[in-house]
Order: sequence, then C-alpha cells, then structure tokens
Amino acid sequence: MKAFLALLTGLVFFFTTEVQASRLFIPMDAESQAQHLKAYGIAYAALKNGMTVEWLINYRGGSFVLDDAESYVRMCKLRGVSFEEISDSKYSAILTEIANPDFNGDLIKLEKAPKIAVYTPPNKEPWDDAVTMALDYAEIPFEKVYDDEVLGDDLPKYDWLHLHHEDFTGQYGKFWAGFHNATWYQNDQKTIEAMAAKHGFKKVSQLKLAVAKKIRDFVAGGGFLFAMCSAPDSYDIALAAEGADICTEQFDGDPIDPNAQSKLNYSKCFAFKDFQLVTNPYVYRKSDIDNTDFRHMAKETDYFSLFTFSAKFDPVPAMLCQNHTTTIKGFMGQSTAFRKSTLKSSVLIMGENKAADEARYIHGEYGKGTWSFFGGHDPEDYQHIVGEDPTDLKLHPNSPGYRLILNNILFPAAKKKPRKT
Repeated sequence: MKAFLALLTGLVFFFTTEVQASRLFIPMDAESQAQHLKAYGIAYAALKNGMTVEWLINYRGGSFVLDDAESYVRMCKLRGVSFEEISDSKYSAILTEIANPDFNGDLIKLEKAPKIAVYTPPNKEPWDDAVTMALDYAEIPFEKVYDDEVLGDDLPKYDWLHLHHEDFTGQYGKFWAGFHNATWYQNDQKTIEAMAAKHGFKKVSQLKLAVAKKIRDFVAGGGFLFAMCSAPDSYDIALAAEGADICTEQFDGDPIDPNAQSKLNYSKCFAFKDFQLVTNPYVYRKSDIDNTDFRHMAKETDYFSLFTFSAKFDPVPAMLCQNHTTTIKGFMGQSTAFRKSTLKSSVLIMGENKAADEARYIHGEYGKGTWSFFGGHDPEDYQHIVGEDPTDLKLHPNSPGYRLILNNILFPAAKKKPRKT
C-alpha cells in the first residue's frame, strides 16, 4: 500500500510539474494556423506587457512561443488564433531540433514592443494603406504622424516608422493628368500647399525634401523604416534631387530645371542608383526605378519568390522573410516593383520575380538603422483603383503578403545577435 501511495504521489508531482512548466506554442505553418495575421498581435501584446517572446525562425512557418499565461490563452481563443499548450520537455525537443546544424532554423528572443508610427496624411482619402490595415487587423497599436510631427522632431520617440504611399517629390503622385479636376486631388493639393507655407517653404517639393531628410536622420540614429508603394522610389528621388527642380509647372507653377537629370546625386539615396527621371506630367511614373511599364505580365502568372536565408548565419533577412510559403502573389501599385538595374550593390534582395528582372522586397542599412522597401500597394488587391473600397482582411487572415509587413513590425523587438563568421 505504501509503495502504491508513493507511486501515486510521484505521478501527481510529475504531472503537476509538467502542467505548470508548459508553454504556449503558436504555430505559423499553413496547415495549423487559422489566423496568421492576428498571431502577430498576440506576440506584440505579450511584449507590451513585459513578456519575452521566442520566435522560432523557420520552424513551422516561424512559430511563436511564450509563457502559458491564462490571459494569452483566452486572447488566442477570442481572436481565433490557433495554439498548443506544450510541456517543457516537448519544447526542449523542439529546441534540440532547431539547434541541429543541418536544420535551417534559430531561436530569436523578442524583448521589447517597438513603438510604432505611421507617416500618413490626415486627408488620405481616397486611399487606404496596407500597413495601417494590417496593424488594425492584428490589433497592434500605433500612432499617426505627418509633416508637423516630423519637422517638430517627434520621430526619435518611435522605434519603427512606416511611410504611407507618399510622393516625396512634390508631384502629388503624378495624378495630374487623370485627376486634376477631381475634388479629392484639388483638396489634397490645397492642404499640402498650406502645410508647406506653414513651415516656411515656397514649394511642396521643398517641404517634402525637408521631411525626407528628417526621416533619413531618424534611420541614421537607429530607427527602423518600412515603406511601400510610391514611398520607396519617391523618397530616394527626393533625396537625390536636392538642389534641382524636377517638377514641371503643373505641379509647382514654374518650369523644370533643364539640367535636373545631371544634377541627381545618387550617393544620397538609400537603395537606388543610376535611375532616369520621367518628367512628362502626362506619364504616371516618376522614374525608371518602377518596373510597372516594363514587366508585361498577366495577373495569373504574376508571382514573386522569397529567398531562403540561413537563419543561423543571416538572422535579419531570415526574420523578415518568415512565412508559410516562399511563393507570394504579385500585386500592383503606384510603384509595383524595382528594376534590378537601379539597385545599389549594397541592397539585399529578399523577394524577386526573376522572369521580370525585378525586386519586390528589399532591405538595407543606413547609419545605425535599417530600412525595408516593399513594392506594390495591397498584397490582396491586385490592381487597386482610386476610390475602391479597402481590402477586408477578415477574408484574408492567412495572407503571406501581409505577413511580410508584420515581420517588419516585430523585427525591432529582436535581441541583437552578433553575426557569425
């Protein structure tokens, strides 16, 4: 009888210990996760509350592990996020598998919730913004900033900045030909011109250059910059064109500098070089960085591929490319993709359409900070039309394109690891 009681006591102790030591495992593979996008919100909420989150790079689609607190179990259930409660012994087995030199994976500790800002105009109609929608859907908090805040030196308050599909060249997205009689275009022009005058600039292009330089300083100081659609190329064009008027009279009331092209200084750019300006106001593109007019591709065949990086030796791009697939549906935008011939040699290509000779997803460093540029407007809307309703992400909870956006949002939370040699 005593032997039986001892055995029973031992079993109870073992079972209790296993339950108490359990972890909350959030799988991110295609088969197991019902709500990929909202899973990022769970990870962010845990970080916000001071918990360390472990990101298992390349393990079941980049799964998350956190302490098995009842509040996060409840949160997962309420948001429809798939999860498993696993024992310490099972988690140890997972870590052993990841540590195997033959397995392309690693464990990245996420330690602090980044403070997020979205550079977006208050009068952004008729546009929607993929990053703002992703943040709202994943229930990740953010603050909006625009020219007043940027020029007022508010950016150092934040860790991560997204650029709404802005035109930093002062050409209003080059929508003049098709929309200069539209009320939204005229209102937008008046609002931005008033903003320029408020800050002592005669032209919108001068205002936007000043903003671009403040953003450059934010990155140089250690900030993380993410941009999509027209923001990446227009941002670099604005920096390169400092000291040259690249706007025709339709945009700023006076002629373009006839020597504007030769005055471009590509050394000021983050990502691009040797590009040619498109100054015709009737042509939509701002330069030949954008590959839209060169790609000649049908929607049915428009895909791009993510590169597979070594998680143990190249953790940064490995984190930024985490997904449950390496093949992503293409999508268009004010700037759809980046011509490879215009990329600086220092640029890391993370996603490409080889057939079109274009990069879709790129990354680089500037000063102490980093930037990521993603071509296209909306990963789940192939060709967004002005005034079209925004995408309902409830219909796309597992979007691999939107996952790339959310990878960038968590990236600043990662504990920095020394690069292996």
